[in-house]
Amino acid sequence: MRAPGTPWLRSFHAAAPGAVRLFVFPHAGGNAAFFHPFSARLAPRAEVLVVQYPGRQERFHEPCVEDLHELADAVAAELTEWAEEPYALFGHSMGATLAFEVGSRLHAAGARPRALFVSGRRAPSVPAPGPVRRASDEELIADMKLLGGTDPRMLDSPELLAVILPAVRGDYLATETYRYRGAPPLDCPVTAFIGDEDPRVDAPMARAWATHTTDEFALHTFEGGHFFLVPHIDAVARNVAESISGSISGSISSAPEPLNP
Repeated sequence: MRAPGTPWLRSFHAAAPGAVRLFVFPHAGGNAAFFHPFSARLAPRAEVLVVQYPGRQERFHEPCVEDLHELADAVAAELTEWAEEPYALFGHSMGATLAFEVGSRLHAAGARPRALFVSGRRAPSVPAPGPVRRASDEELIADMKLLGGTDPRMLDSPELLAVILPAVRGDYLATETYRYRGAPPLDCPVTAFIGDEDPRVDAPMARAWATHTTDEFALHTFEGGHFFLVPHIDAVARNVAESISGSISGSISSAPEPLNP
């Protein structure tokens, strides 16, 4: 179901009274439905609200936002009333950068996040490579296949590609033109998750997230590529659930786990 009053948020599962609110930010080309299984694993310990970007699913007819700072401004303005309760943020790939930028804006407005979880993404201060956004459709599809995370049947269907490629290209444009503008470090714990075979981010790039918080930082490495999150969803959800439960008392459990077998 959609969270009341805004097309920007989707809610899939009920939460227990007093649960910490978790805003989830999808990857480039992604949509809210991708995180339905993630929400299921966190309910009812967290109230999971997944951000739905323009240009996909029920917002298909809206133009994509091709500037990450502009998108962060829009999302932060929409989430202000939802950030009155204790909340944390989780983002995968492009969504991790967006979660940080939105968290910075909400914090500046007086709504401090309890925790930030970043998955499959280099720190904002580490520039992203390019220019995939200028690639042909065939090259763009090849890059999507390299990263995984998209049903191969969709990538082999001209009809479905016509639907998803505009959002993918718009998100790639937003990601590759993003430049960190020196937002102050957050004062909440930051936890990073990466795959050990991710072609987009390695451990040093992920460890750079430590410079974006004055609180604790932890890095968890899993076997897999850019979408390690799919096979390791249980472990990631468990870490997030334990961490945000601890955040209620101001104590985040952030000890890194060993590499998954």
